[in-house]
Amino acid sequence: MNPVYATSEIRAIESLSGDADPPLMARAGLAAAEAIRDHHADGMRDILVVAGPGNNGGDALEVAVHLKRWFYRVTVVLAGDRSPPPDAAAALSKWTGAGGEVLDMIPAGGRWQLVVDGLFGIGLQRPVTGRYAALIARINALGAPVAALDVPSGINADSGAVMGVAVRAARTITFIALKPGLLTLDGPDHCGALTLATLGLDAAGLRPARGWTLDAAILDQVLKPRPANFHKGRAGSVGILGGATGMVGAALLAGRAALKSGAGRVHVGLLAERAPDVDAMQPELMLRSAAAVLELMVESSEAAARVPSKGAVLLAGPGMGRADAAKRVLARAIKSGALLVLDADALNLVAGNRHLANAVARRAAATLITPHPAEAGRLLGIGTTEVQSDRVGAAVDLAKRFNADTVLKGNGSIVAAPDGRYWINSSGNPGMASAGMGDALGGIASGLVAQGIEPINALLAAVYLHGAAADWLAGQRVGPIGLAAGELIDAARLLLNRHAVI
Repeated sequence: MNPVYATSEIRAIESLSGDADPPLMARAGLAAAEAIRDHHADGMRDILVVAGPGNNGGDALEVAVHLKRWFYRVTVVLAGDRSPPPDAAAALSKWTGAGGEVLDMIPAGGRWQLVVDGLFGIGLQRPVTGRYAALIARINALGAPVAALDVPSGINADSGAVMGVAVRAARTITFIALKPGLLTLDGPDHCGALTLATLGLDAAGLRPARGWTLDAAILDQVLKPRPANFHKGRAGSVGILGGATGMVGAALLAGRAALKSGAGRVHVGLLAERAPDVDAMQPELMLRSAAAVLELMVESSEAAARVPSKGAVLLAGPGMGRADAAKRVLARAIKSGALLVLDADALNLVAGNRHLANAVARRAAATLITPHPAEAGRLLGIGTTEVQSDRVGAAVDLAKRFNADTVLKGNGSIVAAPDGRYWINSSGNPGMASAGMGDALGGIASGLVAQGIEPINALLAAVYLHGAAADWLAGQRVGPIGLAAGELIDAARLLLNRHAVI
């Protein structure tokens, strides 16, 4: 899992690197030029380099110098004034000293096989407007693949938000370390393939990371083979609390996901007045009233405190609704000593009740919460737009406020721990934008926690596995369009067993 750094942290690393020789800008230019040569070489001779007014523009000019030396036909457009910062000014002198010309605008009728985007880097903090917005629109309209330097121009390096308008790159060559904005929100749609050029710096050695990417390594890290002498009691028990009238399916999906993630027993506690007695598609699930399952799991959690090999996990929220009966069940679940996973309407009830919120934050047993951006906004008392403008910050704030391991769902889901660490998930696809996917995630996380995996690791594994299952199905042409949560559950089980030798 690779370290991830915010803009302020990258600046600190640059400062700690001292007077690097050669300078970091020169290193960045060479690294990017080599990446361009390696990845875009076939039949490519004509290259347009668009350089901005700051140090990102200096990186672009360094790239232009190398490409010209390698006999590419390079056209350079310098946007902004001709008095850039000192390092960028030195790069401009290199370019003109090599006989290169500088244009003020992209020539009409030009044809290029590649565009190098060096307009704005990680320092962009306000929306792009005016001539710069027009220039980005022109780059996107050229029809040539774009190689962006550090971040695609117009993307906020910390949040992944489009700052008015943004370049759509085929590849982004990012420097020193990965940035959050490349991995979440709109970033992945704009950065294309990612190439990391460390510039010879050991970022983690200079400044310990608090963020990392989340990838398949987590499954190999936390999943262990089961011994031959094993029984269902050692795989733990999961109780689902939800399934109000009209939403029973949500609780059943969560139960199926918990069962197929390896939990030994799964009890589904339903709030619906006319609840089914059995799940005909998954008869192994034990269906009872929500009150009955709650009391059973409270007893199991007390037993688990005495017998560590047993795990009792409550998942509250799938199809729960917000009626008084749901609130009473939730309050009792929060007070219990069971490991607790909160999703969907359980989160909405907590957001709307100060006493419930305080009770969650004071819990002694581990708590996991799985909000989407709107639910996260309700929990934090802010709008969804504000959550999305700083997804990492919102996830970390939630984890600290509720003393809960947290996943903020979405493109590049953010998993955060109460101590401030965070991870950005690399798996998943748009096919997951369908009903029931959150119920499946809650069930997978509950099933893994019940088996004795440390809660934060169980949540990390569940989030990655959830997305990886959707990716596998898309590869099998089951989606992304029309992908159903029930299909994902079986795919997750398949991938789980590839990593856990039983």
